[in-house]
Amino acid sequence: MSDPIWPRGVSAPAARALAAAGYRSLEQLAGVRERELLALHGMGPKAIRVLREALVRPGPRLRLIRVSRRRRAG
Repeated sequence: MSDPIWPRGVSAPAARALAAAGYRSLEQLAGVRERELLALHGMGPKAIRVLREALVRPGPRLRLIRVSRRRRAG
């Protein structure tokens, strides 16, 4: 099995977290909620930003789904 390729700027701990969660390519992150990725041990705001920027570059229309930070009452 070959190592997954992540955009420059994704740290080694973040790459390991993605691999441990079963993600092997940028395309697999399309439609994944940022909150889900942030919950992975090793993922941080910088990795999320780098991945988001990589997903919105020209090419296939892929994106992370942003979740509002506001808490809902209820």
